[in-house]
Amino acid sequence: MELTKIQKILKEKANKKTVLSLERFICPKEKFYGVKIPVLNKIAKEIKEPSFELIEKLWKSRIFEEKLLAAKILGRMDKKDAAKTLHLIKKFSNGISNWAICDTVATQGIRKIAREKQREIFALARKLICSKNFWQRRLAIVLLVELNRQGFDKQKIQKLLQKAENDKEKYVQKAVIWLKNTLK
Repeated sequence: MELTKIQKILKEKANKKTVLSLERFICPKEKFYGVKIPVLNKIAKEIKEPSFELIEKLWKSRIFEEKLLAAKILGRMDKKDAAKTLHLIKKFSNGISNWAICDTVATQGIRKIAREKQREIFALARKLICSKNFWQRRLAIVLLVELNRQGFDKQKIQKLLQKAENDKEKYVQKAVIWLKNTLK
């Protein structure tokens, strides 16, 4: 499926009520079509032959639903190139501007490569957890949530988590609480 076809579908499925809901729930500064998440999930599944090129085009659009689709599709690219998937996650970390995109990149975006690329994902989390960008810090913590789900060393996760426990940013703190709950 091409970008123009995806954009046409998103425009057809757009709903002004959903825009208002997304602005309240996600972020009022984002641009939205107004497409509900279950519809986005369906669109992501209908893309039969996803490509890294399509993912990058969706990400560059700066519209919430397109970026969320990029993150969802990225998680299906593991069999094509796990290293490229990880590269895009690093690249995309600079363009995250809300918790929904952040969490989707860090969970669905890596889920299928998490076992194979544990060391690389942990190294990325270690780098991002010290970032000046609080969305990158949150991404680091949510990457650890997914690594924990995949059976990664809890002691290493807990040690790295200590770097973020006193972070003042509320979205980082929410991720810290989430990770602590998964470590129990």
